[in-house]
Amino acid sequence: MNIEIGSTGIVVEKNGFGALPIQRRDMKEGSKILRRAFEGGIRFFDTARDYTDSEAKIGQALHDVREQICIATKTSAKDVKTFWKHLDISLNNLRTDYIDIYQFHNPPVCFRPDDKTGLYEAALEAKAQGKIRHIGISNHQITVAREAVESGLYVSLQFPFSYLATEEEADLMRRCTEKGMAFISMKAMSGGLLKNFYTANAYLARLPVIPIWGIQWESELDELLECVKNTPDLTEERLQIIETDRQEFGGEFCRGCGYCLPCPAKIDIPQAARMILMLRRSSVKVFTSQQYREMMNNIPNCTGCKHCLKHCPYHLDVPRLLRDNYEDYVRFTSKSSDG
Repeated sequence: MNIEIGSTGIVVEKNGFGALPIQRRDMKEGSKILRRAFEGGIRFFDTARDYTDSEAKIGQALHDVREQICIATKTSAKDVKTFWKHLDISLNNLRTDYIDIYQFHNPPVCFRPDDKTGLYEAALEAKAQGKIRHIGISNHQITVAREAVESGLYVSLQFPFSYLATEEEADLMRRCTEKGMAFISMKAMSGGLLKNFYTANAYLARLPVIPIWGIQWESELDELLECVKNTPDLTEERLQIIETDRQEFGGEFCRGCGYCLPCPAKIDIPQAARMILMLRRSSVKVFTSQQYREMMNNIPNCTGCKHCLKHCPYHLDVPRLLRDNYEDYVRFTSKSSDG
């Protein structure tokens, strides 16, 4: 199933490759997976300067088919000097002389011309030089995302979106379509909380979005390529899975984005704040291991600094989520130990 990326004229297979997880594989294995993705029909590859060697793996695996693919990468630069530094590194890593979509990576504001940062002007200059083809933006904050959509300055918005999306987030997606702007759906599995890939894929296949699926393992790629060949149907059984998940996750839950980190108390917030949800949906044996017990037992070391509160893009009461998960985890593991 093909889709045009907004109004760019670039047409790609609707399912994109999210290259954040590929940084966890070595160069040989990562390149092998990327090449298999291309050979299986994937044509849109999304990465970022912040994803360590992810760009280099794309460059290694796909430089010889550069004209057949669309590459999107990101810069977290907060000043013009860093912008140009990031761009040069990305071009070198990707082994290309241009980037199709260059995105501002979760900026705290919507960069605009004359906003005194000079960043949007730098992007325009890079575009004039032919180093980038289009300017996009990624974000986790719906206020910034909405402003970017209404600004008319960007060809694409990358935003977390799955079948757990709120009505406000769905409105954002629809507004992108109305404005002729591509909506790139990240965290289509809601940061690992959703477990049925085919259900998640079937849901997004019917919406005007370009989902990027984070791939680390061959088994994950196998599932994705199967969906590329045959779009899964949104069956009654899958609709029931969606409804059940929506009821379970209907309140506040951590998306696992990691913007709360680093924690001064060294608490693994994205894992700890979702522990009980993970226990309900995954192997109990895994999450009750010594490693996870030590991780959860670190929660009482919270200093109350509020760093997580200030940096959570979803405005969650993170300390409360941590406390609740810790208390539930202690009860759960105590019960498990009792047999």
